[in-house]
Amino acid sequence: MSITQGTSVRVTWLGPLIATVVTLPAAFFVYIIGSLTPMACDSCNGAEAEHFTRRFDTAFTLLQVGLLASLVLLIVSWGLPQTEENVARRAVFAVLAPCTVAFSFLLFTGMVPSPN
Repeated sequence: MSITQGTSVRVTWLGPLIATVVTLPAAFFVYIIGSLTPMACDSCNGAEAEHFTRRFDTAFTLLQVGLLASLVLLIVSWGLPQTEENVARRAVFAVLAPCTVAFSFLLFTGMVPSPN
């Protein structure tokens, strides 16, 4: 059975669905962990607290941008037309969404200094 170009394909929703089921809970937990990270420096004072705050503010901003980018990738993967020529594009965007969450978290943990 041959599918002509421009026709609808049935299984194109599977990639975005799996990506959504993985990305949204992961992004939620990463955001919660990122939000609770300042509690690690509750006992810090002086220069150490100032250094932690500066690094955390930058890292948390990048984390939020990364999580927003993963949401945009999910929306794009769902929004592309369900045609044969978009199957690969939908799959790529679907795979990139959870990878963006993981990369954002790794970047965040690498940027935030651990208090002594």
